[in-house]
Amino acid sequence: MIPISDANPTRRVPWVNYTLIAFNIIVFVYELSLSSAQLDVLITRWGMNSAAILQGLFHPATTPISVWATLITSQFLHAGWAHIIGNMLFLWVFGDNIEDVLGHLGYIAFYFLSGTAAGLAQTIVLGPSLVPSIGASGAIAGVLGAYILLYPMARISILFPLLILFWTIEIPAVVVIGWWFIQQFFYGITALSDTAASGIAFWAHIGGFVTGMVLIVPFIGRAHRRRPSVYYS
Repeated sequence: MIPISDANPTRRVPWVNYTLIAFNIIVFVYELSLSSAQLDVLITRWGMNSAAILQGLFHPATTPISVWATLITSQFLHAGWAHIIGNMLFLWVFGDNIEDVLGHLGYIAFYFLSGTAAGLAQTIVLGPSLVPSIGASGAIAGVLGAYILLYPMARISILFPLLILFWTIEIPAVVVIGWWFIQQFFYGITALSDTAASGIAFWAHIGGFVTGMVLIVPFIGRAHRRRPSVYYS
């Protein structure tokens, strides 16, 4: 199922979501301009190295800030066209509504906290690896976790393949996102016995999703407390 839009209007322009999408695309275009050797250096330097992160969790005082920074920088790197198109499509469809609820600053914090928790989940569950992890999907999974909790019955337009044609149908968000999470969970269980099976960080998806569901409750409470009960003209 490929989501392409939702019938869930927003009240404010999602500038942060637009900026995140634009910055991811800019970084990807920069990646395309590099040679293979240069790209390897970029990903090794700015991708998340779970072995280094795990060591940092045990020895935080001696771990340089650059290691922790990769939990954020890795979220802006992608491995190919399918990787970035899929991630940005999901962010486009679902991110604006979460920004609408949390406000611009709240959404920034929520997004990066979800992505950071996703990286930590991948590291803790699957252990140390020297292979860098990259991609925004952990943070976007947090957005999906928040969306399914807030708007389970929102109508999502998806592309549905039928033979050689694609049809557009509308189904509830709980079905679209719920099916996505079920897939991630079962693939994640498989990855426990074969971490190199697909090269996809399924536990980052699971960790980000659960984090988003948990974080959205206090974040919403804070957003409502800051919202005035009366507007003056």
